[in-house]
Amino acid sequence: MWILPVRGRHPSVCLLICVLVLVFSSGTDAAVPQTPKRPVSDVYHGTTVVDEYRWLEDAANPEVKEWTREQRGYGRGLLDAVPERPALVERLRKLYLGASTSYHSLQANGGLLFALKRQPPAQQLILVTLKSADDPGSEQTILDPNKLDPKGLTSINLYWPSPDGKLVAVSLTEGGSEEGTLFIYDVARGARKSDQIPRVAFATAGGSLAWKADSSGFYYTRYPRTGERPEADLNFYQQVYYHRLGSDENSDTYVIGKEFPRIAEIALQMLPADRGLIVSYQLGDGGNFAHFLVAPDGSSKQLAGLEDGVKFIAIAPNGDLYLFSRQNAPRGKILRLKSGESDLAKASLVVPESQAVVSGYDTHTLEIQATFYATRDNLYITDIIGGPSQLRDFDLDGHFKRFVPAEAVSTISQVVPFFDDEILFHAVSYLQPGAWFLYNAASGKATRTALAEKSPMNFDDCELVRESASSRDGTKVPLSIIRRKGTKLDGKNPTLLSGYGGYGIVISPAYLTPKFRLWLDHGGVFCMANLRGGGEFGEEWHQAGNLTRKQNVFDDFSACAEFLIKSGYTDPKKLAIEGGSNGGL
Repeated sequence: MWILPVRGRHPSVCLLICVLVLVFSSGTDAAVPQTPKRPVSDVYHGTTVVDEYRWLEDAANPEVKEWTREQRGYGRGLLDAVPERPALVERLRKLYLGASTSYHSLQANGGLLFALKRQPPAQQLILVTLKSADDPGSEQTILDPNKLDPKGLTSINLYWPSPDGKLVAVSLTEGGSEEGTLFIYDVARGARKSDQIPRVAFATAGGSLAWKADSSGFYYTRYPRTGERPEADLNFYQQVYYHRLGSDENSDTYVIGKEFPRIAEIALQMLPADRGLIVSYQLGDGGNFAHFLVAPDGSSKQLAGLEDGVKFIAIAPNGDLYLFSRQNAPRGKILRLKSGESDLAKASLVVPESQAVVSGYDTHTLEIQATFYATRDNLYITDIIGGPSQLRDFDLDGHFKRFVPAEAVSTISQVVPFFDDEILFHAVSYLQPGAWFLYNAASGKATRTALAEKSPMNFDDCELVRESASSRDGTKVPLSIIRRKGTKLDGKNPTLLSGYGGYGIVISPAYLTPKFRLWLDHGGVFCMANLRGGGEFGEEWHQAGNLTRKQNVFDDFSACAEFLIKSGYTDPKKLAIEGGSNGGL
C-alpha cells in the first residue's frame, strides 16, 4: 500500500503523483535516500512512546535541510523520468482552464436574483443580479473585484441585499487579510455609496448583517478596534451594532454581544416588519449555539441557551420561528414557536426525529447557505443520509408532502425562496456538475434552470457504486466508489481511498475535478469513505469517532481498504490512501 503524507499539500498534487507512480512506476526503490532512526522516548500516562524521527521536526537544522533536498531530488528524478508526464500535465492544464461560468450564494430580494458569479479565468467572484434563473441575458454586474483591483487581491467574502433590492451591503477583503470592510452599493448603478465600516468580518468567526424592513439601516457584526481589547483579542469578541444609512460609522449604536464568549460566532436574522432581531452565536466550531431576541426597544431575551440543543432558527414570513434542535434527538427535529412567543418551553414539535439527519445550515455562512427554510406555505428540510442529501417538503404544521425530485446520490447545498410557491436549490453529484433547479410546490416538479455549470469533461463512461464496509465492531461504513463502466474486479486496479472523519463534518458528493478524469482514464478507481467522527448519520456518528473513540475512525478507514481488496478492486501494492488536515491522521 502506498501511503501519501499530504498534510499541508494540495490534493491535486497528490493525485498526480498517484497517477504517475501507481500507473507508470517500475517498482524499484533502490535509490531512495535513507532516513536515520534516532529514537526519543516519552511516557504518556504510564505508556512509553518511542519517536524515531523527531529530529526531522527542526526544519532549520542543516541536516534536515539536506535530507529534504535529497528527498526532493529523488522524487523529482522519479517524476521527470516518466515519459508520459508532459502529456498528463498539459491535459490537466486544459481541463482546469476549461471550467465554465458558475453561480453561487444566491439570494432573492426586491424581485431580483443576486448571485456571486465565477467567470474563469477571472481571479475573483463577481456580484451580479438576474431577473430570473432562466434568463442569463438579464445579468447586470454590481461589483467586479477584478476591475476594482487588477492584481486580483481584493475579494467579496460576504454580501447582503436590502429587502427592496435597491442596495447591497458587501464585505470586501484585501491582500488575503480575511478582514472584511463593509461597503454599500447602489444596485441599479453599481455605484459605491459613502458608508464604510471596517472590521465587520474575519476568518475567526465570519460576519453577519440584517437589514431593516424599510432598507433604512442594518444590524451588523463588529470586531474590536485597536485600544478596545488587547491585541491578541482583536479578532475575537464579536459584537452587534446598528448603522443608519448615510451616517458616520462612529455614531453607530451598540446592540448586544459584550457578554458573549471570546469565540462566539454571530449570525443575524430580522423578524418580519422589524418586530425583532434574532441574534445567534455558535461557541467556536463546536456545534453548540445560543439564540437571543432583541426587541425594537433594544431589550434582549435569551430564546435558547448552549445547553438547549437548538442549532438554527428559520423565520417564516408570518413571524413564526422554526427551531432545528438536537435536544434528545441526535438526528434533528423541528420545533415551532408561534409569532410573538419567546418561551422555548412553549415550543411545539412539528417534525419529529427520523432516520434522516436534518442538515439545517452551513456553519460557515449561516444566513446565505441555509438549507432549512420556511416560506409562506411550506417548510423545506435538507437531510443528510450517510453523505448524500435529500430535500423534504412539508406544510407549516409539519405534515410531509413529498421529496423534492433530485438525483439520488447528490448534495443539495442551498435553498432559496423565490416566489410564494417556488424555491431554487443547488444540487451536484460526483459525475454531474452543479446546477440550480426551480421547484414548484404546487406541481411538485423540479426543473433544471439555465444557471447550470458546463464541464470540459464527460463522465458518461463512468459509474458510482455505493457500498459499505464492516468495521472492527461491526459498524457499517458507507463508501462511494467511482469507476469506469466495465471495470474488472480482478485486483489489478490502481485505487485511491480518501476520508476525513472529524468535527461532525459531512463529506458529501461533489463534482469530480479534472485530476480524477485523468485518474479514471488510466484505469484508476476513486473511493470516498464516510467515516465515523463526521456528521453523516448525525451527532451519534460524530461522537462515535472523537476523543477516546478516535480509534473507530482509523478502524473504519482500514475496513474500507480491506473491503476494496477483498472485493477485487485492487491489492495492497496498488492501493493509495490520502487525507488532508484531520483526514491526514
